[in-house]
Amino acid sequence: MNKHTRIVPFFTALFLGLTGMVSAQTTLPLTIYAIKGPSGVSMICLFESPPVVGGVPVRMETLAQADLMAAKFISGEAKVGMLPPNVAAKIASTGKPIQVAAVTGTGMLSLLTSDSAIRSVSDLRGKSVEVAGQGATPDYVFRRILLSKGLNPDRDLQLSYALAYPEIAQSLIAGRISTALLPEPFATMARSGKPDLRMVSDIQAEWRSATGSAASGNYPMTVLVVDADYAKAEPAAVRAVLNALQASIEWVAANPREAGTLVEKHDLGLRAAVVSAAIPRSNYVFIPVKEARPSLDALYRTFLEFSPVSIGGSLPADSFYLGF
Repeated sequence: MNKHTRIVPFFTALFLGLTGMVSAQTTLPLTIYAIKGPSGVSMICLFESPPVVGGVPVRMETLAQADLMAAKFISGEAKVGMLPPNVAAKIASTGKPIQVAAVTGTGMLSLLTSDSAIRSVSDLRGKSVEVAGQGATPDYVFRRILLSKGLNPDRDLQLSYALAYPEIAQSLIAGRISTALLPEPFATMARSGKPDLRMVSDIQAEWRSATGSAASGNYPMTVLVVDADYAKAEPAAVRAVLNALQASIEWVAANPREAGTLVEKHDLGLRAAVVSAAIPRSNYVFIPVKEARPSLDALYRTFLEFSPVSIGGSLPADSFYLGF
């Protein structure tokens, strides 16, 4: 019996055991939504062995991108799912009662280059950098870092947003571009295909320095969001899901090879070998929202600095954060 076959039955038993934590009144079926790609990796044990809530197995469903997930929450169809932090805040700003329950992924960006002249962020003056995710967390985290180095991101260098994440990795490998900011696992994909790519500085450390947020830690990349009305009506169900997700994240971090196999098996859009190699650099975490709020506030202030409309024009209210 290999490690994978030992571990998955363990999680099956764990998730079934969580049923006893759910009140007998919890009878509503629940779908947990994930986005195909990196954010879904942390939830992979839930795909393999879905938890049982109120005697009803949870259904897992993947969506192609974050705006489809946002539409599900806005319509009321989604009760639990993963979202980028800014998208969650923007939905809440419309009056839709959703809440962040936990941070599930933190900073996993790498600034990669094959340009021998670039040894630090300050060396980017006059250079062109392909950035993953215009108007999203990577974009504004990078802009904040550039400003802290005395670089105007709109004048002192060229930021390009023309390529999707996999295309950026392939363009680095092929030498069509020399410098890019990429999240995992695409940074690992690029470095595997072109070993002479260098990582310029530590973006996570640069963020903490640029924002003075050493105490609040890394910048959140993904959050678990719940419908506030559902959380109020079914608190035991939400707790059971949170416990199952935390167990999944801890297993993924401890078992990257097996996790990669499951990610490919469940068609989350990533190859097993890439996922397995990237997990140690991917910062999958489970931070309850009470502990995560300082890091979320630091990130939201950066969004306000560059694009207030991207999070609804102001910091989210206290009601945006799940109270248990």
